Amino acid sequence: MRGVRSSIDGLGLQPVPEPRAKMTFVVYIEIGQKRTFAGAVDWPGWCRSGTDESSALQVLLAYGHRYQAVLRGTALAFNAPDKPSALRVVERLKGTTTTDFGSPAVAPRQDADKLNEADLLRHEMLLKACWAAFDAAVRSAKGQVLHSGPRGGGRDLTTMIEHVREAEAAYVAKLGWPTPRAKSVPSTRITAQLREAALEGLRASAAGHIPSMGLRGGKRWTARYFVRRTAWHVLDHGWEIEDRLS
Repeated sequence: MRGVRSSIDGLGLQPVPEPRAKMTFVVYIEIGQKRTFAGAVDWPGWCRSGTDESSALQVLLAYGHRYQAVLRGTALAFNAPDKPSALRVVERLKGTTTTDFGSPAVAPRQDADKLNEADLLRHEMLLKACWAAFDAAVRSAKGQVLHSGPRGGGRDLTTMIEHVREAEAAYVAKLGWPTPRAKSVPSTRITAQLREAALEGLRASAAGHIPSMGLRGGKRWTARYFVRRTAWHVLDHGWEIEDRLS
């Protein structure tokens, strides 16, 4: 696990930053017909797209410092690279129609690996940091109008918040864990309860308490891929909010 080592203190197992003078980031490439994603294998959420592998890697590199800002204040040691040579492609995957639609949809090999206790704590920290970044973006946009896209499109803030919430509920279901029923939950509590359910499901999946196949035979998401997809989606829209305010 890059950038983190484990230690035992009076409170239990805690992730501790491990200083590095220079880091190499292993990257996977998801190749669609119209769009290609580049994602950091060990850093869920740091994943960007382009028209081909070269452009996707360029965008990934450019977003490194924004991802570093997301993790600032956590116990995760992430130093954004400045040179393309710091990115090492280790896997290329065939994309799907979802890839071309604009979402990474194929799990790298590592996402089949189980999470040990230190891995679980690290993934929880990553997920919480991504949620906090999205919430900060939402707060900064309150009372403001988001700029439209080049063709006049784009969700308004309320619709985007709801979209992210609905996606997270769908992702938790893909993990195989129940989610709160929105109609029975006050609006101010929906997001908090969904996130609580996401963490509960993540822990249950990591512990092997959720069967890999659903009742109807569908394959469930692994704990690692659940965090990867959720972190990407939250940051993608959080950064969209920031960009549409500038």
